[in-house]
Amino acid sequence: MLTAMPPKSRTIKSIERKEDCLYLCSEYGMLCLEPKSGSIVRIRFAVSKEFSGKEKPGIVCHEAFSEWEYSEEEDRVMLTMPSLKVAVNRSSSALSFFDGNDRLLFSQDPEQPVEFEAFDSYHLADAEQKTKQIETADGKKDVIEEPLKTFTGRSYHIRIHFALGDEAIYGFGQQEKGCASLRGKHLYLHQANRKIAIPMFVSTNGYGILTDTYAPMIFHDGADGTYLYLEADQELDQYFIAGNMNEVIMGYRLLSGKAALLPKWAFGYVQSQERYESQEEILGTVAKSRELGIGMDCIVLDWLSWGDNQWGQKSYDEKRFPDPAAMIGKLHEEHVHFMISIWPNMGDGTENHEEFAAKRLLLPGSGVYDALKKEARDLYFEQLKRTHFSYGTDAWWCDSSEPYTPEWGHGMRPEEGQVYQEYLKEAGLRLPYEYSNSFALYHALGIWENQREAMKDGAEKRVCNLTRSAYTGQQRYGTVMWSGDTAASWETLRDQIAIGLHFSVSGLPFWTTDIGAFFVKRGNVWYWNGEYDETTDSKAYCELYVRWYQFAAFLPMFRAHGTDCRRELWNFRDEFYDALLKANRLRYRLMPYIYSEAGKVWLKDRSMIRWLAFDFAEDKNTWEIRDQFLFGESLMVCPVTEAMYYEKDGSGRKDVLKSRSVYFPAGCDWYDLLSGERYAGGSRQEVPAPLDVIPVFAREGSVIPMAQPARSTEEQGEDYEAKRFPGKARPYEFYSDAGDGYGYERGEYKLVIL
Repeated sequence: MLTAMPPKSRTIKSIERKEDCLYLCSEYGMLCLEPKSGSIVRIRFAVSKEFSGKEKPGIVCHEAFSEWEYSEEEDRVMLTMPSLKVAVNRSSSALSFFDGNDRLLFSQDPEQPVEFEAFDSYHLADAEQKTKQIETADGKKDVIEEPLKTFTGRSYHIRIHFALGDEAIYGFGQQEKGCASLRGKHLYLHQANRKIAIPMFVSTNGYGILTDTYAPMIFHDGADGTYLYLEADQELDQYFIAGNMNEVIMGYRLLSGKAALLPKWAFGYVQSQERYESQEEILGTVAKSRELGIGMDCIVLDWLSWGDNQWGQKSYDEKRFPDPAAMIGKLHEEHVHFMISIWPNMGDGTENHEEFAAKRLLLPGSGVYDALKKEARDLYFEQLKRTHFSYGTDAWWCDSSEPYTPEWGHGMRPEEGQVYQEYLKEAGLRLPYEYSNSFALYHALGIWENQREAMKDGAEKRVCNLTRSAYTGQQRYGTVMWSGDTAASWETLRDQIAIGLHFSVSGLPFWTTDIGAFFVKRGNVWYWNGEYDETTDSKAYCELYVRWYQFAAFLPMFRAHGTDCRRELWNFRDEFYDALLKANRLRYRLMPYIYSEAGKVWLKDRSMIRWLAFDFAEDKNTWEIRDQFLFGESLMVCPVTEAMYYEKDGSGRKDVLKSRSVYFPAGCDWYDLLSGERYAGGSRQEVPAPLDVIPVFAREGSVIPMAQPARSTEEQGEDYEAKRFPGKARPYEFYSDAGDGYGYERGEYKLVIL
């Protein structure tokens, strides 16, 4: 007969306060509680005799907090902080968290809160690997055929079991499909073309949890329980942050660092497409935009700026771009900034690749540089300094910063679980397994630290880095993330709203989307599945593009991009052009408000876009609304997400109201931003939404600083007027600074009460 082996006991055997940490030990493992503020506590649990001391680059708050005490009771140990109490179950080491009024916020499973399973990890051997190259819309990718592996050590799979109550939760970065609350979901948290994993979530119950791990995770909430599964780490390391959801974001920034402020021009319109092919084409596009009075602050050069067969080389094809410095100089004369696409992978035989290879600074089995090494990050920027940076380039588009996307090697859409496993294999064999989600964080760090160093003795230029992946703490490095290479459909537009909000409430404030989607037509692979083969000749697509453009006008970065058709406004004719131009001008009219809100992202740890539930959690009607959002502290944006005018075949739609249903959160009245019409809080009403209108509403008593539309933020100047709405006054703190440089870090900014 088989004999059951008893598990190690989880009963707490010893309790000791060492300086500002409380250690509680059992046979199963060691628990450490470390308060970080009056409402934040760090939770570490290890089954080894000591904590690892491994590098954890996402967290910058290492200060001690000593204003707490603990007490021992018969069945639990209580740690009491000014705004948070933590109860530790003596028999299982399970944790429960309470606010200052003893209201339960969150609890782990009382019997088995945490599980550990040891495993061996491997890395590609330092030897020539057998690989093949595949063609994707992301360029050529190196795929390992027969990996030669070497043992790198022991790690742990970790599962944390917990219970959720009557609450909605949001966050975990950006998924591909949109939803409101994440209750009842199963999420794979790894990096991909259309996914960004951030190990952070927030709750309407008054807390958030940041898991300080750097490998992929799984979140599950279903009939068989609720848990987080950590793919690889030495210990469990989490931060529990008590407070309303806005306060949780402030806590996240306390732990992982303030968000760097982007230059003011980055909040103007950014014109991009796949792709401008010559210096002449770029200058001609700007000239026509200026002639038509279209607001534009930046133009983007996408991939293949380099010469033939020179993938990823940080230089220009001299035939198509004979004088990049002169081109950028002419753009600057027109008050237009310049962003260029750069890649972490470099083709065999290129000068850049050979330099990295000679110094052994490439990740094994690929042409991707090893961003986790400072020497490699420094060399990467040194190559940029020789060309692009010396020409006057203003911003970087760090594309493919995952940098492994095995799902794009399939012709048919793979299952989510299959994608997760393939990512673990591809990224985990090349990157340190326990850091396989973190490449983008180190990549962004290299751009940030080296650009700031390069300009320390001259005119400062703020880092602006549009990049496709992110991780904990990346807000420190001047980054804007976007939703990857999407495909055109109304469903995708609806998804974009929700996934952008989940990303923002994961703590990183700057996010955008490819207006109109990257893919418009339908291709022969699963991801190239747009619904409009006639592109701008299809009135149905033009209607979708207008609504997407209106939505993007209320995102932190307002940016057009995509393939299959050109994206300049004049390619959309008649009523569509008029509607686009109106939205463009509204963006610039709101620039004083937008930049003020951006400034307070840095100064006061705010979020530019967020769920209605962030400010109206007590109104449960807001918890599942995914097609409305808050923009800054005063505005509610309600994008149109259904076709009103045209069927997919281009025929006119009949008997469709040119309006949309809007829920007005309880607690205040709301006013149409432009017409001033009043709507009662706590009501749902139909509001006008013709083609040239996106419904936007101001909270009662709000003050919105607005200006006249302009062709750029530089030409607009600093003049504005304060538009006031009826109701109990809500004084507005108007933020302003020089618009570029880092004087704001030294206190060179103004706050004026309007």
